[in-house]
Amino acid sequence: MRKTTKIVALDQHMESMTVALLGSRQKMPVIYGDIANRPEAVAKLARRLDDGKTRLRFCYEAGPCGYGVYRQVTQMGHECAVVAPSMIPRRPGERIKTDRRDAASLARLHRLGDLTPVWVPGEEQEAIRDLVRCREDAKHAERRVRQRLNSFLLRHGRVHSGRSRWTQAHFRWLEQQAFDHSAQQIAFEEYVDAVKDAGQRVAQLQTEMVRALEGWSLEPVVRGLRALRGVDLIVAMTVMCELGDLTRFDSPAQLMAYVGLVPSEHSTGRSRRQGAITRTGNAHVRRVLAQSAWCYNHPARKTTALQRKAEQTSPAVQEIAWKAQKRLCHRFHSMTARGKASCKVATAVSRELLGFIWAIACETMPRQGA
Repeated sequence: MRKTTKIVALDQHMESMTVALLGSRQKMPVIYGDIANRPEAVAKLARRLDDGKTRLRFCYEAGPCGYGVYRQVTQMGHECAVVAPSMIPRRPGERIKTDRRDAASLARLHRLGDLTPVWVPGEEQEAIRDLVRCREDAKHAERRVRQRLNSFLLRHGRVHSGRSRWTQAHFRWLEQQAFDHSAQQIAFEEYVDAVKDAGQRVAQLQTEMVRALEGWSLEPVVRGLRALRGVDLIVAMTVMCELGDLTRFDSPAQLMAYVGLVPSEHSTGRSRRQGAITRTGNAHVRRVLAQSAWCYNHPARKTTALQRKAEQTSPAVQEIAWKAQKRLCHRFHSMTARGKASCKVATAVSRELLGFIWAIACETMPRQGA
């Protein structure tokens, strides 16, 4: 017997969810009501709607509540889609927004196929991603406390004359600083301690990332990506934990568009206008790729450290990495010679670098059932 389809749209919040139902023969969604945002409430809803003759298709917007509902619903055997909020069609003249309207709109659009689902990471993937993002937050906190210490020293005319900061020589210089007033000395010491604590926290999290890499299903891909110039543990793990299996993209161009590194465009008639990159994808990946792109500002060269990492990979990966280095270094210098702004050059290089990352991922991705 052929089953009918019923759309179950959820407008999710921290404590509750508004449910809208839309059957295959219904013209307008029906508001079921509000349920608690708890696993037992979701299970009760699914059991009540599952009569054995209806195929349930759940959907809800991606948000801060995570993917718990998605995993629970799929484990129960039902279809579930986590929708990208930025890709939901909106009516320009609509000025009223309520939970019930949002749930009903999700139900209508999901039946029409106008919603774009996001990629949902597995539990292992999400755990690695949380660790990588925690290290990123710790690094951001370290930069903030360093800036506070620099501002304090600048206010009192203490300027380090060395070539670089936060080295052993710089910390020895900090230990020699003394202030006449005891209150200022206490404030200075607290700033220095905060910088050291933040640095230790970043180092500890990076050590945990090394431990987490061992046994991870995407470990072969991460080690393969480290053969690329400008890509080491932090960049490789960030890309893979944020994007997951890159072989799900049919081409590098599709991956570049997914990350938001392709130019925006507004063309009509015979005119074609391209603007800045779309920035519609993962901001974490764009950030680390932009940092890696600056490494190609120097001539192509197989350094000792890079060669040591490349030797841990297959000859095919080494060939891709060397090809990437030659092309991207030439690309960086040729665009700079034409007078392009350095930030635009780095963006273009990071876009092409993502294509080589896709190629290495296709070469090193573990085969299913292997």
